[in-house]
Amino acid sequence: MNAPHTAATAVSILPADLTGADVAPIQAPKPGMTSTGVRKASAKSARSRSREFALQALYQSLVGRNEATDIDLFTRDLAGFHKANAAHYDALLYGCTEQAAALDALILPFLDRKFAEISPVEHAAMWIGVYEMQHCPDVPWRVVLNECIELAKEFGGTDGHKYVNAVLGGLAPQLRPLEVEADRKAGRARI
Repeated sequence: MNAPHTAATAVSILPADLTGADVAPIQAPKPGMTSTGVRKASAKSARSRSREFALQALYQSLVGRNEATDIDLFTRDLAGFHKANAAHYDALLYGCTEQAAALDALILPFLDRKFAEISPVEHAAMWIGVYEMQHCPDVPWRVVLNECIELAKEFGGTDGHKYVNAVLGGLAPQLRPLEVEADRKAGRARI
């Protein structure tokens, strides 16, 4: 007599079972990550969330040419803002918009195209990175770089994060020379 088919005797079917081809099993995402490799919202710190809201606000500034105070009022009403670090968001939004020309002047030598040809998402991510490297010494340069790459991955174009990485990685030794050199000597940086 055959045993009843229960969950304990169920067999999983992998793509190779269906096609007969050698196909690797689908990898489960790492804990705290989505299937595309981006951190899940529940795994993000308040400071990471503030960067996301600042990126969206700076996008509005770049594309819509809206005033920072108007953008700020709109952004604070977005779902999830209460989980962000409001002080860090304020510093990024107002600092980047007030220092836009100076930030662009630092970024420009590392570009291989005109600002008009750069996605506003990548532009805003680079502003955030440069601003944080200049004004947030409590945030390690590698954290700044990684956070901006993650912003570009989540909100930008397909390979935009590579561009953000190249520009901010090129600026890091100029903006944080002692920290970058210490990481080089310790084998934690290849810049």
